[in-house]
Amino acid sequence: MLLCMSQSREARPSPLHSVSVAGVVVREDGRLLAIRRADNGTWELPGGVLELDEAPEAGVAREVLEETGIHVEVDELTGVYKNMTRGVVALVFRCKPSGGTERTSSESTAVSWLTPDEVSERMTEVYAVRLLDALDGNGPHVRSHDGKHLIPAG
Repeated sequence: MLLCMSQSREARPSPLHSVSVAGVVVREDGRLLAIRRADNGTWELPGGVLELDEAPEAGVAREVLEETGIHVEVDELTGVYKNMTRGVVALVFRCKPSGGTERTSSESTAVSWLTPDEVSERMTEVYAVRLLDALDGNGPHVRSHDGKHLIPAG
């Protein structure tokens, strides 16, 4: 019986999580860097999947540069967000722009510096909260969502 139970566990693969990183890039005037994604047209933070051999801070700097043309200095972790439906854990860092020029990429159709009000208007709740959390100074925040709505803690 024990052998049978052991085999059934081995037959079921363990769920895997993907780790992504994103940058909340804050300009001196308080505007926030955002992209309109090429694949679905939604406004989000610049970011993407963390490479296996990459430190989170290096991944943020790489993703922001690839998607927006902006170089950043990574300041601090402001939140950890899990998409419970897709198994994606996102690490979000506040950053300062340190050079470069805004440009789109194969992953973005628009790059814009938004006010906090514009963030709330253009982004879905699960993405807007990441930017707004980074501004409140009370992080790092830990939140879960189903892809569309935040899931209350507890």
